[in-house]
Amino acid sequence: MSEKKQFVAQGRLIDEMSLKNRLVELFTKWEVILSFLFVVVFIFFTNMSPYFLDWFNLMNATFQFSEKAILALPMIFIIMCGDIDISIASIIALCAYVIGISAEAGASIPTLIVLSLLVGSAAGLVNGLLITGLNMPAIAVTLATQNIYRGIATGMLGEHACTKYPQGFGFFGQEFIPGTIIPFAFVLYLALMLVFFFVLHKTAYGRRLYAIGNSAETARFSGINVRRTRIINYTLTGFFCGISAVLLASRILSVRSNIATGWDLEVITLVVLGGVSISGGRGTVFGVFISSLLVGYLKFGMGLLKFSGTVMTIVIGSLLIIAVLLPRLLDIYKANRKLKIQQGGL
Repeated sequence: MSEKKQFVAQGRLIDEMSLKNRLVELFTKWEVILSFLFVVVFIFFTNMSPYFLDWFNLMNATFQFSEKAILALPMIFIIMCGDIDISIASIIALCAYVIGISAEAGASIPTLIVLSLLVGSAAGLVNGLLITGLNMPAIAVTLATQNIYRGIATGMLGEHACTKYPQGFGFFGQEFIPGTIIPFAFVLYLALMLVFFFVLHKTAYGRRLYAIGNSAETARFSGINVRRTRIINYTLTGFFCGISAVLLASRILSVRSNIATGWDLEVITLVVLGGVSISGGRGTVFGVFISSLLVGYLKFGMGLLKFSGTVMTIVIGSLLIIAVLLPRLLDIYKANRKLKIQQGGL
């Protein structure tokens, strides 16, 4: 073989290897795997139930998961920094309590919304100040405030249910965008998701979150105010608890002390399933968006097939285990493949 032909052959081999490596890199991305799983779920339930692939039913199903999906957005920032917040369901209960008693006292809709946002933000701020000020583990602090916030709502409401709300308050959690069959809550989620995508992936604040998650100490020496960033994250999460409380109270038009019980673990599941590393420093908003749709429509499909709540919990729990285990296995696979390439094994 002439030198020129040999050079061309080597070039083709390098191109083929490069293409193969790019394809492997693409199809081992967690977001791509989640998207594939989402398509599989859609195909499965479409074949199993004639009521699944119906535009109205698909849009109507978003009522059941939009509030949790909205809460998952600020939780990305918290987990991205290596923190956790298991008090969010209790903050929602506290905000909902304020909404309920204020509505019974005759407060207007704007007043109810502002009060919920203020109470949620204050509760989140307290979490952030306690965690950063006392240098305590986030899980310990939020476990304590989880009981405190829920305890306040339970102590004040008891067995009482607040069911009196201003005319039109049900729009936020029950109604569609005028002229469409798209729920207001889902549109709000999509808009907020785009904002969080921009902030995390296109701004300096997002880069600071990745830096803190990878090494808070290194980020601190780089000039990043780690304490302030963590406080902002927790306050933001409290603010979004206020938003979710408005949507939830509007949807069910009834506030009890046990409202949103168990939501904290469900929201954390959405974030971790979406590919945000539980140890921080890695993840995308798009992955969490796909996981929210996946879990939401998986539950919707299982509901159509009359699966029990226990089976649904087992399935979602299994997905969470896969979400934690599979990315680590993929990292090991990619590391071994990279080593083989460097050693000329491929």
